[in-house]
Amino acid sequence: MTAPVLRGFARREWGPLLTTVRTALVGRKWGALPLTLGAVCLTALFQVVQNQSWGYGPVQDIGSVRAEDPLWLALLRTPLSLFVPALDLPVWGALAQVLLVFGIAEICLGRLRTLVIAYAATLAGTLYARVGIALGPGNPLGLPASDAQVVDTGPSAAVVGLAVYVCWRYRAYWTAAVVVVAMVVEVFVKSNLAGKEHLAAIAAVLVVCAVVHFRSRGGAGRESGAGSRSGAPPMRS
Repeated sequence: MTAPVLRGFARREWGPLLTTVRTALVGRKWGALPLTLGAVCLTALFQVVQNQSWGYGPVQDIGSVRAEDPLWLALLRTPLSLFVPALDLPVWGALAQVLLVFGIAEICLGRLRTLVIAYAATLAGTLYARVGIALGPGNPLGLPASDAQVVDTGPSAAVVGLAVYVCWRYRAYWTAAVVVVAMVVEVFVKSNLAGKEHLAAIAAVLVVCAVVHFRSRGGAGRESGAGSRSGAPPMRS
């Protein structure tokens, strides 16, 4: 591919997204990211506390979710579980992911929608783990019983879900496809609970995208009909 073709592809794929992010950061700087900065600080705090001899137990009690937990307890812990990083992975990677993806999502979607999508993705992974263990390892969607004792993914499922949703909203379809393919490859290379929870998070977000799309089409059709009578242009979502 020639340089002009690549530049044209980059403008189509990322131009609207980058313009939105740049405009917000230039105009408001860090003031555009209160949710993201809070999420980064909370994730860093949990990481520091859970690595202390006195802090591991309390963090587990308020923010670690396992499939063996009673469902009511898992749901109670889910909001904070999003900010508890995995102990066996570098925390700087988790912080960078939260800063980048949550930051872009907060600017492009707003704080409320960012939280809704993040928690929907996290909850999808949490509920999938229970279904997968019930199905058993003999099922393609199943999980071994030992995974009931494994802690859920933390912020990564929310990060993956938000990335796919933002790419869909801004029509960066190739980027969204790359994220999905990367998660599928992760499962084939290292078939573990975290990888399959990422796929569950993506599946949930794709369902949300489909619902929003069809609702938007229905709304656009109604507005178009009204516009044909009143002369007003149809509204865009």
